[in-house]
This record gives sequence, structure tokens and C-alpha cells, in this order.
Amino acid sequence: MIIAPSVLTADFADLGRACGEAVDAGLNWLHLDIMDGNFVPNLTFGPPVISNLRKALGDGPIFDAHLMITNAEETFQQYIDAGCNHISVHVEAVTHLHRCITAIREAGATAGVTLNPGTPIETALEVLPELDLVLIMSVNPGFGGQSFIPTVESKIRRLKEAIDAQVAAGGRPVQIQIDGGVKAHNIAMLREWGVSNCVVGSGLFNDRASVAQNLAEIHRALE
Repeated sequence: MIIAPSVLTADFADLGRACGEAVDAGLNWLHLDIMDGNFVPNLTFGPPVISNLRKALGDGPIFDAHLMITNAEETFQQYIDAGCNHISVHVEAVTHLHRCITAIREAGATAGVTLNPGTPIETALEVLPELDLVLIMSVNPGFGGQSFIPTVESKIRRLKEAIDAQVAAGGRPVQIQIDGGVKAHNIAMLREWGVSNCVVGSGLFNDRASVAQNLAEIHRALE
């Protein structure tokens, strides 16, 4: 199980330190929520902040950019240039999905698609052979700290079956990532459903304990 800390819930006044704390705790994925105030109502940050984080943290951690923006097709290269290793785009916001995925991979990053809670899984299955990751939103995108929507279970299980069939036929393995309301109390359940990559925000970045202490609790839950 990959644990990908979501910096959306970290202290933005000291973002480099917060991300460094996660890396020092042994987490080598950082989930970067990019919001444009258009596709989602919130605003976060863009390539300049990511570039500075990359300089501060070095080449080690994987920067996983979740583009909650309307112009991902035109701007994804900026995020790769800033240091992102993986780009996920929303199927709801991309006009030419297959072409966008192909262009991301040709630019040197891994590519994923993101599905909102109400988006049918079929939209991802149509491009599954070209993907490295499918991100299932278990909350409505735009804000941190929301409660988990349990009805995504059937979507995840169907996706896992399709990926297993694809791999059995000699095709590409695809990670299933989930984002929204992931905590120590439900992470083992998500693994049982077929999730291999969990985005964790307030379950790691909070005022109750350090990232290392919260991560230890998550590991105990997985054991």
C-alpha cells in the first residue's frame, strides 16, 4: 500500500517543512492538489510553488499532481517541468482524454485519470490500457476534511476486476488510488477492496500528533 500524503491539509505557511516531515517519516509520494477556482470552487497553488518544493526536497519523492483544473490539456507540461512525476486529469474536465493521456506519457510522466463520486467507471475503462493509475474520489473534490462516501466500493471493485483481467491478458498494471476521508479506521478495508494507493490528508497532517506518529497508527491498522 502506497500512502500519499495530501499537502492540501498541511500548513501552507510552512509547506516545505510539512512536506519534509512526511518524507523524513518514510513517505516517498506527495499528492499535490491543483485547484483553479473554476472546475472546483477552491484555489491552491501552481507550478512555481511545486518547483520550489522540488528544489527543497530534491529528486527523491514522487510528486503526484492531481489537476482539478479546466485547462489540463493545455498546461500539464508546466507541472512536469516544475518537477511532477505523475499527472492525473479529471475525465469530466478533459475534452480529448486519450490524446491527453498519450501526451502526458510522451512528456515523460506517468498518467492517470480521476473520477468524481458520481462519474461512471466506464469512462476510465475506455482508456484503461493507456493508464498507470486511476484515482477514485471518495469525496466531492475541492476541499479537504470531508467525510468518506462509502458507495465508491462497487466502483473500486469493478475497476479492480478490469485491471486484473487486463494484466492476465498481458496488459499494463494500473494502480487504484483513492482520495477523500481515508483514515486509520478504514484503510485496511480499502486495501481489501483493491486499492493500492491511498491519499491521506488530515489523517497525517493534523494538530493531534506528528506525521510519523499518525503514519505509525496507519501501519498498525494495515497490519
